[in-house]
Amino acid sequence: MNEPSSPEAAQRKRLYWHSRRGMWELDLLLVPFLEQRYDALDPADQAAFRELIDEEDQDLFLWLMRRELPQEPVRRRIVQMIIEHAESADSVSHRPV
Repeated sequence: MNEPSSPEAAQRKRLYWHSRRGMWELDLLLVPFLEQRYDALDPADQAAFRELIDEEDQDLFLWLMRRELPQEPVRRRIVQMIIEHAESADSVSHRPV
């Protein structure tokens, strides 16, 4: 077996599959953030991301498209981090054509 079977690897797979929402706009924001930024987040922000991806697609769409912001400060912070990452030069080089 080539893949690690550690709890961290299992959690990472879960996060990846839960970040793939089936809504293209959300996939373009959540998956690159997970792949490129999640590991560098502090534990509180990682927890906020894990909680965020359990939200309904409609709420995520409103928040990540800047139509609304979450009321809770912790959730608002992780949403803003994802938006900023999507707008950064680091993210642009990884976007599909």
